[in-house]
Amino acid sequence: MIRCQALRWGAPGQPLTPALNIELPKGSLTAVVGANGCGKSSWLKVIAGLQKPLAGKVMLEVPRKGALSFLPQQQHLDRQFPITLEELVAAGFWGSQRSPEGRRQRLDQVLADWCLSGLEQRPLMALSGGELQRALLARLSLTDAPLLLLDEPHAALDELGQALLWKHLHAWHAAGRTLVVVCHDLAAVRQHMPHTLLIKSSGCVFGSSTDLLRQQPQTQVA
Repeated sequence: MIRCQALRWGAPGQPLTPALNIELPKGSLTAVVGANGCGKSSWLKVIAGLQKPLAGKVMLEVPRKGALSFLPQQQHLDRQFPITLEELVAAGFWGSQRSPEGRRQRLDQVLADWCLSGLEQRPLMALSGGELQRALLARLSLTDAPLLLLDEPHAALDELGQALLWKHLHAWHAAGRTLVVVCHDLAAVRQHMPHTLLIKSSGCVFGSSTDLLRQQPQTQVA
């Protein structure tokens, strides 16, 4: 569960929206939409504890430390960092109690699930944008965190990559995980995500994706 109480965020002295009060129940699947610069990514960072709010507070109902996983936009990743795709994905095992054999088996399975088999030893700088995004999502697959925050997970993905993304998002949701997803593809939001938080400078609106996005001009949310 995520509860925001009188929450305001943004640059010091410049809150992006009026105070936000919202509660997302455990096991929910919520899209976050809004115009560029409205505060979608920074809201996720506040929830993840990576950015301090200007006012109010965030309360998370999580069973243990490390129960939250955050997928940032790939532009924040240093592609010159000297690791391979396999090493990037395997970072998702952080804190895992699996045996080395179990890790190897699970890693191979996840790489295959995201169509990354054969790319294991390729350095980050040699990956296409879509390959890197699938690797970041594969890393997320290795975590067992019940709360997942994803910032534009569809970025750089081709048709196959997007199909894999929605397949996994629905599987994670069906497993009882709580997901919050920043997304600019409004058609996909209407098709795949039951609830949407629309962030605007005049105030945030939460509701059914179908109803909320039908009422809003696309220029206001894309």
